[in-house]
Amino acid sequence: MADYDLIIIGSGPAGRSAGIQAGKLRRKVLVVDRRDQLGGVSVHTGTIPSKTLCETVLNLSGWRERSFYGRSYRVKDDIDAEDLRMRLHKTLDYEVDVLEHQFNRNHVDTLHGAAKFVSATEIEVATDAGDVQTLTADKFLIATGTKTYRPDNVPFNGRSILDSDEFLAMGQIPRSLVVVGAGVIGVEYATMFSALDVRVTLIEPRETFLDFIDKALIGDFTHQILENGVDLRLGAAIDKIEDANGHVEVTLENGRHVRAEMLLFAAGRMGATDKLNVQAAGLEVDHRGRLSVDRKSYQTNVPHIYAAGDVIGHPSLASTSLQQGRVAACHALDTPTLKESPWFPYGIYSVPEISTCGMSEEELQERGINYEVGVARFRETSRGHIMGLEHGMLKMLVSLKTRRLLGVQIVGEGATELIHIAQAVLNLKGTVDYFVENTFNYPTLAEAYKIAGLDAFNRMPIPREFKAPPPAE
Repeated sequence: MADYDLIIIGSGPAGRSAGIQAGKLRRKVLVVDRRDQLGGVSVHTGTIPSKTLCETVLNLSGWRERSFYGRSYRVKDDIDAEDLRMRLHKTLDYEVDVLEHQFNRNHVDTLHGAAKFVSATEIEVATDAGDVQTLTADKFLIATGTKTYRPDNVPFNGRSILDSDEFLAMGQIPRSLVVVGAGVIGVEYATMFSALDVRVTLIEPRETFLDFIDKALIGDFTHQILENGVDLRLGAAIDKIEDANGHVEVTLENGRHVRAEMLLFAAGRMGATDKLNVQAAGLEVDHRGRLSVDRKSYQTNVPHIYAAGDVIGHPSLASTSLQQGRVAACHALDTPTLKESPWFPYGIYSVPEISTCGMSEEELQERGINYEVGVARFRETSRGHIMGLEHGMLKMLVSLKTRRLLGVQIVGEGATELIHIAQAVLNLKGTVDYFVENTFNYPTLAEAYKIAGLDAFNRMPIPREFKAPPPAE
């Protein structure tokens, strides 16, 4: 008999939800994690730290109140790195404590150490104590997440040239910062440090960024971050990065130079599979170290081995990883479960926030779907005036044929919270009429849904059932 019904490698969102689900099914389950604390990248260097850091920046800088009290307004005049770390550590300690309690309550075994496959049914775990344990299981789930991409031509030094994991441990807040890579991580850190009045240059070799987001939304977002002081350099490939006597010198291929006290390299991540010896289990990874799976069951090409979370690539969100881990555990343990909803929200915790659900305008055009657009500006809402919001918008896409909601894109304060209204309507196949005929709390930013709904509704043909009957003869 195998030692366990299910062994999970990694305790991030996917491993966490899979372990708890298996425990609730009263199966014998083990979660192995190479760190001395549970939580994975999400808790220690990724999702939770970056979002905690952003909230700390917005609070201490007084960012949300500056439209009322001026750009010089701050809650705390001298903000240093220790101010940022204090709240961060409290949050992380709480997250780890909650996770440990959840595992204990559901009788999930845990083991700290580096795991690797020795065959398709066995793993070896080199523990922190220095011994090696060999363990077997009927099923395995790989949920190791990702690690930072560190190219050889970038002279990382852990002090002035950092990757996104090292960035959280900075000794002091720089007066100027270069961020290389305008992906989600780069954009989040660039905009939050700009809110601290750090002079930020965001460099992206491609001519565009965040291409999976609706272009109109990116246009509005770009306008806002430029206005907030971010120097955005698109189409700027890097020739050389140098650590030059107390500052970082970046030479671009177009001949221009950028100088700053610190550089954050955030151009991509790799699947954390290089130490798993996956070949011994009959698995293969792509050039980014990621595993391929059946997206309905999360099985790899080896049927009893599953993978979930960032290690399988797109969409690489903590929220979707939680769901993938639960579904994978149910399938591995032969337990029926509800299928995943077709639409899930994207959230980018930048300043301002971006969140989307459903299709973008570009996707609708590619598919040849006839649609109408409704737009609401946060400044049009009473709540927006109360909060002092000068920017922010909600864009709604509606089918002309069926009147169904096709997509919603939001940029601005509270975008990642507001998007869930759109998610519910999308997954329930609701129409624009829902937003027109329903009442929203007043004053709230959610009123933007009604404003955008009416904007689209008033542009669309009047439905037959709404038309007045002809006069009686």
